Amino acid sequence: MLPGRAAPSAAGAADPPSLSVTMWLWHVPAPRQRLELSCCGGAWFLLLLLLGCGLARGGGSVLNCPPKCVCASNIISCSKIALGAIPTKLPRFTAILDLSHNNLTRLRADWTPVRLAHLHSLLLNHNALGFISTEAFYHVPHLKYLDLSSNSIKALEEYLFSQLQELEVLLLYNNQIAQMDRSAFDDMARLQKLYLSQNLISRFPVELVKDKAKLPELALLDLSSNKIKGLPVAALKGLPAWIKNGLYLHSNPLSCDCGLYELFTHWHRRQLSSVVDFREELLCSLPQAKRSVSVFTLNSQDSLNCSEFKEHMLEAYLGDTVTINCDTKVRGATTREWVTPNNKRFPEEASNSTVTVLGNGSLQIRPVRVEDMGTYACYAVSQAFNETLYVDVMVHNFTQHGPHDTLNTAYTTLVGCILSVILVLIYLYLTPCRCWCRGNEKPAIQQEDSINSSMLSTTPNHDPELASCKESLTRHVVSSAMQGQNGKVKPNSSPERSARRAQKGHRKMSDPDSVSSVFSDTPIVV
Repeated sequence: MLPGRAAPSAAGAADPPSLSVTMWLWHVPAPRQRLELSCCGGAWFLLLLLLGCGLARGGGSVLNCPPKCVCASNIISCSKIALGAIPTKLPRFTAILDLSHNNLTRLRADWTPVRLAHLHSLLLNHNALGFISTEAFYHVPHLKYLDLSSNSIKALEEYLFSQLQELEVLLLYNNQIAQMDRSAFDDMARLQKLYLSQNLISRFPVELVKDKAKLPELALLDLSSNKIKGLPVAALKGLPAWIKNGLYLHSNPLSCDCGLYELFTHWHRRQLSSVVDFREELLCSLPQAKRSVSVFTLNSQDSLNCSEFKEHMLEAYLGDTVTINCDTKVRGATTREWVTPNNKRFPEEASNSTVTVLGNGSLQIRPVRVEDMGTYACYAVSQAFNETLYVDVMVHNFTQHGPHDTLNTAYTTLVGCILSVILVLIYLYLTPCRCWCRGNEKPAIQQEDSINSSMLSTTPNHDPELASCKESLTRHVVSSAMQGQNGKVKPNSSPERSARRAQKGHRKMSDPDSVSSVFSDTPIVV
C-alpha cells in the first residue's frame, strides 16, 4: 500500500478512481501498483488528458500537432505533405509555421480562426497560391518573416501587406507579378528586405526607394530578372549609397544610353555590391542593333561612344554655404570623422567658426572661402564595416549672381535694344523740316546738272516746290557770312562777295526722303 493511502473499507470495495489517479501523480508506483491502477475504469483516459494539458502549458504537446505535421516545441512543420488546405487547429503558441511545398492555391482571411500572436515566421513558398486576401494577415500582426516565393501570384492589390507593420523580410521572387499597386506596401515602416526578382515587372517602382516615408528602413530591393527597360536615372543618382548598395537591377532588358553607363560606372567606382557582384549580368540592348552589350562598354566607338566617366567635384562660389555629405554605404554608421585639405580633423579638434559637423554626419562650411578648396575625407565607422570617402571641392574666386539679377540684366538689355531701334526709326523717317514752303506759283522747269545735287543724296533733287526755300537759305547764308561769331559784321566782307561765295558753295537740300536728311538739318557748306 502506498504511503498516505486510505485503507480499504470493511466491505472490501476498491478506492475511487479519482483517488487512485491523484496518488499516481504524486508518487511513482511500482510495477504491481501500475497494474492495479489499470484496472480502475476510465483512470487511464483521464490521466493522459491531464498529462497533455500539463505539457501544453510547458511549451507544446504532440497531441496538439496537426495530422501529418512534425512539431518541435513552438515550431510546426507541415512541408511536403500535399496539403490542399491549411490546418485549422493550429496551436496558439506557434512561432514558426512551415507550409511550403504543398498544393495551397488560396490564402483566405479565415485561414487561421485564432489569433497567432507568437507567430513571427510564415513559409508559404513552392505552392500554387494565386489569391491572397487583403485581410489574410489580420491574425498574425507580429509577423517578421514572410516567404511567398515560387507561387502563381500575378498582382499585388492595394494595401495587401499594410497589416504587417512589423514585417522585416518579404520574399516574392519567382512569381508572375506584372502589376503592383502603389499602396501595396504602405504602413510597412520596418521592412528591410524586399525580393521581387524573376517576375514580369516592367515599371521600376521608384516610390519604394524615393519616398523615405513609405519604406524608411529598406536596405535591399531585388528587381533583377524582370521586364524593366527604362530606369529613372536622375532619381537613382540622388539615392543614398547604402540604398544603392542593395539595389539589384541586373538581368533586365534595359535600353542602352549614356545616362545608364554613367550611373552604373559610378556605382562600380564606389564598389557597390549590387554592381560589383553582378557586373557580367548588367547588359543592355542597343537602339539600332538587335544585340545586348555590357553597360560598361558603352563608351567604346562600337556602341554609343559615350564620354569617359569622371567623378564630379562639388563646385561652390565665394561666400556660399556648402554642405558636404558623407554618402557612405555603411548603413547606420555611428561615427563620422572629417579631415579637411589642411589636415584638420572634425569634430575631434576645436570647433571652427566656419566649419561644423551636422547631426547626420555632413560637413557644413559657412561661408566658403578660396582656401577651403581641396579634397575632404570622411571616415565612416560601424560595428561591421568601415569606409573612407573622398570628396573634391572647387571654390570659384567670385560670387554667383542670383537668378533675379540675371533676369534684370537680360530684361534691361532687351529693353535698351528695342528703344534704340525705335529712336533710329524715328530719326530716319520723322525728322522735321525747318522750311515749310507752299508752292502756289507754277515753278519754272529747271534743267540742272547733277553736280548741284547733294553729294550724300542717292537721287538728285528736282522738286520745284523748294525753289523759294533756296532763296531764303541763300539770304541766311549771306547774312551769316557777313557776321562774326558775336553777331557783328566782318569788316573785310561785302554783300556781293558773300553772295558769290554762298552761290558757289551752296548745294541743294536733298529730298526729305533722302538718306542725307538724317545727318543734318542745315545745308552743307564747302
